[in-house]
Amino acid sequence: MSEPAIEIDRPQRPTQSPPSGRPPEPGVRTRGPWLVAAATTVTLLLLAGRYGYHRDELYFLLAGRHLDWGYVDQGPLVPALARLLDTIAPGNLVVLRTPSAVLAGGAVLLVAAIARELGAGRGGQLLAAVLAALSGIVLASGHLLSTTTVDLLVWLVAAWCAVRLLRSGDSRWALGIGLALGVGMLSKLLPALLAVGLVAGVLIAGPRRLLRDRWVLAAAGITVLLAAPNLIWQAANGFPQLGVAASISDGDSSYSGRRDAFTLQFVIISPYAVPIWIAGLVALLRRPAWRAYRAVGWAWVVVVGIVLIAGGKGYYDAPLLLVLTAAGALVTVAWASRGSLWWRRGLLALGVVPFLLPNVVLLLPVLPADRLPGFVVDVNYDAGETIGWPAFADSVARVHRGLPAEERSRAVVLTANYGEAGALARYGPARDLPRAYSGHNSMADFGRPPVDADVVIAVGWERPDQLNTWFEQCVLAGRVDQRVEVDNDENGGPIHVCRGLRRPWSQIWDTEVRHTG
Repeated sequence: MSEPAIEIDRPQRPTQSPPSGRPPEPGVRTRGPWLVAAATTVTLLLLAGRYGYHRDELYFLLAGRHLDWGYVDQGPLVPALARLLDTIAPGNLVVLRTPSAVLAGGAVLLVAAIARELGAGRGGQLLAAVLAALSGIVLASGHLLSTTTVDLLVWLVAAWCAVRLLRSGDSRWALGIGLALGVGMLSKLLPALLAVGLVAGVLIAGPRRLLRDRWVLAAAGITVLLAAPNLIWQAANGFPQLGVAASISDGDSSYSGRRDAFTLQFVIISPYAVPIWIAGLVALLRRPAWRAYRAVGWAWVVVVGIVLIAGGKGYYDAPLLLVLTAAGALVTVAWASRGSLWWRRGLLALGVVPFLLPNVVLLLPVLPADRLPGFVVDVNYDAGETIGWPAFADSVARVHRGLPAEERSRAVVLTANYGEAGALARYGPARDLPRAYSGHNSMADFGRPPVDADVVIAVGWERPDQLNTWFEQCVLAGRVDQRVEVDNDENGGPIHVCRGLRRPWSQIWDTEVRHTG
């Protein structure tokens, strides 16, 4: 017999009154979250081939051709994975995005597993899984190959191990935390933020003895050991990620800046889930039976405080919001089982359609790309960045074909950002385009134009005055036409033809062309 959609848990005496002040025992195991996780992964795989590459995926593919232990804005993990997947199936979007779809399903399972550790029965675990599966962070990161997907799973694995450690008192679970954080820091340095949050949470709420525990210290050593290659690369190159972080703080990136970071807290899971995760936070901080878990609640408070003060991206703390959601699922199911059941359950069910299902339309490519409503891109900037890259390359190719034959043979392309360079690396050879260069982030390290390259097709540079400091003459030769009405960073952008270098590339590349953000 199949299980009901959401089964209301019957109160169990150990959950209400745990012996000797211990937290409740884990809930029963159930197959419901596995079904939800499988449905999430399958859905993401079915939609993986729609639209096209995201600018970051094109960048990862380029970075994968220049493997290193670190990059200006990331570690080696995702570029290496992108290279492996593109070697297995060149140009196959579904294969490229398969790991993200699988990791998203794993994230759903982990959220339900955290709820189970806190004492959730079948209904609480299933509600936690459904909220995770339809959350903005899981759907958005599960659709694209990205460092965010890795971060999501890493943070949830570490949080699950932390909850198990705090419930059982067995500090050997710290090794799982250390392993997860160490692997995660080969993708980005953000897991260090979670480590700060967990340590601060233990300092605030205890048990402080963990900070002296040998297994916890061993876990810290594992994290540092695994992260060492990326950390050493960053140190040797002057920690360029700090420069990227500074530009993010200034709002020079999507979903960044203090205002956007604050707003995103209320939509990154779903507006529907806001009262649920708030209830989970309050319960973690105040429920007597959950005293052991207070460090986890305080970890989110510390992490979100750092993100808001520093002006980081608003989704940085989203994995911990899912942990709060897991806790809130227990509170919500208990609330729905009291008093007038029909209206409480009805209220929960009615909220799914207007508040959860729109995430699917807004964050996944279910609508036709050539008729994508503007409000979708307004809400989900990344949707616009997966549309029109072949047409972008066609626009550049038209300008290149319009050059005199003698100039065409020695021309190069200079793009304003790494996505444009990645698109031309992917689609340019079939259009007989020359190599594209860019000074954006690690693209600057992948090579600069030859010394005799004095005819340049400059793409995406909105300020001609900047180009005029490098070249004797720049004329507007065309604009990007992606052949669809989409408001992204490329559509309608200028394409200049510049001639005559004022100074050698070696003098301007690192000091003027190179930029981070």
